[in-house]
Amino acid sequence: MNTWALLGCGWLLAAAVMAALWAAVGRRNAGVVDVAWSFSTALLGVFFAAFADGWWIRRGLVAALAAIWGVRLGAYLFHRVFSEAEDGRYQALRRQWGDSASRRLFAFFQLQAFWAAMFAAPMLIAARGAAASLGWWDLGGLAIWVAAISGESLADRQLAAFRGVPGNRRLVCNVGLWRYSRHPNYFFEWLHWWAYVLIAASAPWGWLALAGPVVMYYFLTRVTGIPPTEARAIETRGDAYRDYQRTTSAFFPWPPRRDSIR
Repeated sequence: MNTWALLGCGWLLAAAVMAALWAAVGRRNAGVVDVAWSFSTALLGVFFAAFADGWWIRRGLVAALAAIWGVRLGAYLFHRVFSEAEDGRYQALRRQWGDSASRRLFAFFQLQAFWAAMFAAPMLIAARGAAASLGWWDLGGLAIWVAAISGESLADRQLAAFRGVPGNRRLVCNVGLWRYSRHPNYFFEWLHWWAYVLIAASAPWGWLALAGPVVMYYFLTRVTGIPPTEARAIETRGDAYRDYQRTTSAFFPWPPRRDSIR
């Protein structure tokens, strides 16, 4: 199938999924959009790999990587969304938008459908690799994927374990990977997108897969990731989180600074 036709079909599929979830759940708990984005992106990755024109083994590899990534992340988010109150980011949007919140949230869900298709595009590019053997680039991409999924899973488990202690609910998690980065889960999520960049090395226009980690880095560090998460953390944890900000890298894991300047 033509690449543009694949992208268009994928977008329409994601838009239908988002519309259905907005009607069923999103008007009450907008956090479901994060779950839907994860599963939709993975589903589109599998869809694109199935109909791409690359070597069938590489297509299968990309489909497997996309599916495992999406199921792991989506299941984690599903448990969090439906076991807690609506995420503070979406509560703030409801307050900000007032009576138009429902309509605007529908538009937001549809925007996430667009981004699901766009973030699945690097998977499509990687699946179009024509080389009839798995080379060092493919193996390097697989190694990055394993490291990224392992790191993100570990960061999620460490945070869940910390929050599971009743006395820690309003404290700052600074143990394990969280000692070296304020957002190790975001870092490893970003690292994951580099896997498709390497696998796409044998594909036509493979360099376009770089858009995945570039755009993801922008979103995580400037838009939907760190800024609202840290604003909420300061509201709930105050000076303790400000000290954490002064001593700990925001994104890239790095040894913490020894002193906190007051």
